[in-house]
Amino acid sequence: MAPIKVGIIGYGFSTKCFHLPFIRPNSDLQVYAFLQRAATPADVKSPWGHCTVEFPQAKHYTTPDQFFADAEIELVVICTHEHEEFARRALESGKHVVVEKPFVTTSEAAERLIQLARKQNRVLTAFHNRRFDSDFRTLQHLVSQNALGDIREAELHYDFPNPGWIGGWTGKYTPGEGMAFGLGTHTVDQALTLFGTPTSVTGFLRANRDNAGESDIDDSFTIILQYGGDKKKLLVTVKTTIVSNLKDQLKFFVRGTEGSFIKFGTDPQEAKAIASPGQPALSPTFGDELPAAWGTLTTITQFDASQSLDSDSKKWIGKYPSLPGWYRGYYEGVVAAIKGEKEVYVKAETAGDGLKVIELARRSAEEGVTLKWE
Repeated sequence: MAPIKVGIIGYGFSTKCFHLPFIRPNSDLQVYAFLQRAATPADVKSPWGHCTVEFPQAKHYTTPDQFFADAEIELVVICTHEHEEFARRALESGKHVVVEKPFVTTSEAAERLIQLARKQNRVLTAFHNRRFDSDFRTLQHLVSQNALGDIREAELHYDFPNPGWIGGWTGKYTPGEGMAFGLGTHTVDQALTLFGTPTSVTGFLRANRDNAGESDIDDSFTIILQYGGDKKKLLVTVKTTIVSNLKDQLKFFVRGTEGSFIKFGTDPQEAKAIASPGQPALSPTFGDELPAAWGTLTTITQFDASQSLDSDSKKWIGKYPSLPGWYRGYYEGVVAAIKGEKEVYVKAETAGDGLKVIELARRSAEEGVTLKWE
């Protein structure tokens, strides 16, 4: 079967650090075309270069009309801010679609695209690559093996001290802005992946940056998810703060009836991709975490041989080896879905639910109440 021809919209940071490194090693995908509005330059001055210089064999389009008219493009990857319009046009032209996160700016827009994708019988998925982080894959594994028992509390953090990109957040909030839509879409998606949709959402949104003034664009947030049924004792906290003076940031703190798992540090794949933008992630150790970053598992029963019995607590405690991170797995799943071999792993419906969580959290923060999941 011939490789799936990929058309990429945009040629900046997202394209070169989050997509090309994990598309290029996949023999089932061919980097076929780019939509980059800038004409081929005589002298490349952009820090991210130009597609015609680095991919001379690929087609270069400067207008959306030209790009979407190319019937050879089978999969469109959207790496610009214009998500909904470009996703709609791609689906209407019969193409499968990957949309960078945040998926779109409202859950209503997500539903419109989901219905269109069903009508067109095309794969539509959001780029929630952090399901493939080393630490999250490890946590999923521990949950699947019941190493923690019945989980009662889970804290999912994505703290980022003083990020440089928030300096311009000085105006009034509009949907799609702020840290909940930025980093929060990742951790909300992880919560939904692990535990499903909640019965209620409570949100606390803050603007902690020094230059925030009267701006209501959030840079820090806490979202509390509560559940029903067999999860009625579960409390999930999804959190990001820009005030976190730690050497290694807390990622997960999960407590259950059989054990607990606490994890600090960050998956290494992003830093490696940024260090070599656009280059294929071919190293077999690309997603490996150093042992110093492994999380600590504590349980009342021995889960594996890496743990040792603590003489005082009589509990099995040990650094649990992190599974390798595997961002390449995202596009492997997209290929399998396009070929009809399995359902797409990151469903657009789950991405839409994530947007709904953020919308409810903002309403909750504004009204000072807990809101039920409708």
